[in-house]
Amino acid sequence: MTKLIIQIPCYNEEETLEIALAQLPRQIPGIDTVEWLIINDGSLDRTVDVARACGVDHLVSFEYNQGLAKAFMAGIEASLKAGADIIVNTDADNQYCAEDIPRLIEPILLGYAEIVVGARPIRQIQHFSPSKKFLQQLGSWVVRLASNTNIPDAPSGFRAFSRNAAMQINVFNEYTYTLETIIQAGQKGIAITSVPIRTNPDLRPSRLVKSIPSYIKQSIFTIVRIFMTYRPLRFFTVFGTIPFTMGFLLCVRWLVLFFEDMTRARAPSLILAAILIIIGFQLWMLGLVADVMAVNRKILEDVQLRLRRSEFEKFTKSKQNLSNTDKLQ
Repeated sequence: MTKLIIQIPCYNEEETLEIALAQLPRQIPGIDTVEWLIINDGSLDRTVDVARACGVDHLVSFEYNQGLAKAFMAGIEASLKAGADIIVNTDADNQYCAEDIPRLIEPILLGYAEIVVGARPIRQIQHFSPSKKFLQQLGSWVVRLASNTNIPDAPSGFRAFSRNAAMQINVFNEYTYTLETIIQAGQKGIAITSVPIRTNPDLRPSRLVKSIPSYIKQSIFTIVRIFMTYRPLRFFTVFGTIPFTMGFLLCVRWLVLFFEDMTRARAPSLILAAILIIIGFQLWMLGLVADVMAVNRKILEDVQLRLRRSEFEKFTKSKQNLSNTDKLQ
């Protein structure tokens, strides 16, 4: 029995949620059960009422708004506890074409991927401004560089996870989960791929991209933080090399000038060179410490994975016991 759960994070989505749910499938070839899960991220409107009226199977609610990343992770946890074999994440604004869900989960069903990201036709989306299209492509390129993956549309929220992949996912960023999950997949060796998908006409402005400057700032902060978390040694080595190199070149310059004219000490240049070299060494040391700490993080992630698998096994056994009891009766 293969169960698919389609999860939708929601924040004040009463106007579009019904449209999005109406497009979701209840039957998919290769899937025995299809269920819907809504994560109510502290909505102040009738989002919950709309979800219940549309026959949603599972509902997770926050008392106040906690952001897209936390809502996504809450949905993943709830889907795993509900016994999902495959989890599909989509948006409440009906941005993604729900008819492409079978295409999205096909690589997982065939066994050659555990995470699948839907690649939108960015250049053909009319409501995307030229600057937003450029930023989407730039962000995707940086993520490919950081993760050693080949995902053309990293910010896409239309994606599918196998149970094994979902158990290994952790999101530390509070802004969005899209970039971090791809980099995690690359770091952890989780098979990830991408499939082309279609999009629907725009129903409302993006809640994540409030303005281009804000989006740029948040994206840069997210990518830098991800590098610091998952590749600390490389991050601090690169940033430490910059001041160290500048200090070393200043030292060379000081030596050349000193031997040309030994009557002048040129102390300011020498002091600046020493400061830059010390900063470089300090950043390198931070990289080494952070790299050692990353080992502890990996151990904790392994412990978390075992706990999640244990919880799923308990759920499966209890479900089987209930099924056997019903048969005996």
